[in-house]
Amino acid sequence: MIDLAQDTPSNTLLRLGAQPIALTAAALLLLIAGVTSIAIWRAYTGAAPESDRVVASRQLQARTAQASEQLVEKTKGLEATQQESIDQLQVVQDQLQTMKRLLAAQQADTKRLSEQVTALNESIDGLRQSSASARATEVETPSVTRRKPARHRQASARKRSGG
Repeated sequence: MIDLAQDTPSNTLLRLGAQPIALTAAALLLLIAGVTSIAIWRAYTGAAPESDRVVASRQLQARTAQASEQLVEKTKGLEATQQESIDQLQVVQDQLQTMKRLLAAQQADTKRLSEQVTALNESIDGLRQSSASARATEVETPSVTRRKPARHRQASARKRSGG
């Protein structure tokens, strides 16, 4: 019985080893059938993954190029807008400087005119005071004889001479 136990494992190996050509042929047939079924499936559906990948890759490249061109155009647009903004800001700054100069000149004119008005007011006050003091002097010094106006004197003289 010991001989049987030892013969069994070697017996299966002997059986497999006896038909290696049949096993290889069966594996080869399965492999060919699989490749054929894949080829038929691709031909039937019209889908070839390699060509789909190439088409998808070209579309992706085209989209990338288009997006790149759009970015370049937008960048140029932004640069132009930025330059316009800078130019407008420069114009505004120039106008502001002009306004500051005009305001300073106007303030200087206003100050000069204010000083002139003050000087005129002082002169007027001085004239008023001198006029008031002259009137006061006339009131204090009474005239000795009052003279008639020139018309009355001429008329009186005519009456006296008879004419």
